[in-house]
Amino acid sequence: MSFLKSSLAAIALAAAQPALAADTITVSDAYARFLPGAKAGAAFMIIDNAAAEDDRLLGAASDAASRVELHTHKAGEGGMMQMLHVPEGFVVPAHGRLALARGGDHVMLMGPVQAFTTGDTLMLTLSFEHAGDVAVAVSVDNARAPAAPAN
Repeated sequence: MSFLKSSLAAIALAAAQPALAADTITVSDAYARFLPGAKAGAAFMIIDNAAAEDDRLLGAASDAASRVELHTHKAGEGGMMQMLHVPEGFVVPAHGRLALARGGDHVMLMGPVQAFTTGDTLMLTLSFEHAGDVAVAVSVDNARAPAAPAN
């Protein structure tokens, strides 16, 4: 509980508006999922880049987990999906968008410090090559269905 209490001011500010970094990076629709008893969870969000040049999401950090990494899903042998660490990060295109979504690129939260349930909030710091660090309040929503694929 003390983790959540210490973050109340940051959460209130983040809830009032999307996270911004130098008016170039905007993070919205951030949520996380932790399955009951799982030793890891994942965070998903939309990252918009209003800058005239590409930026790169280099990493993420949070006190909510013992280890935080950028991951993606890739088809392996026999079509089996594999989750892979992406140490080089993800490009956020100039005047474009990066969607961190289920079944694709995401932030992996390994070794959660508590059992997170729907309605909890955790703080996540995203580190960008050009925009620097962006603090994001991430709501836990274990019941949220995956987004429908775009046509």
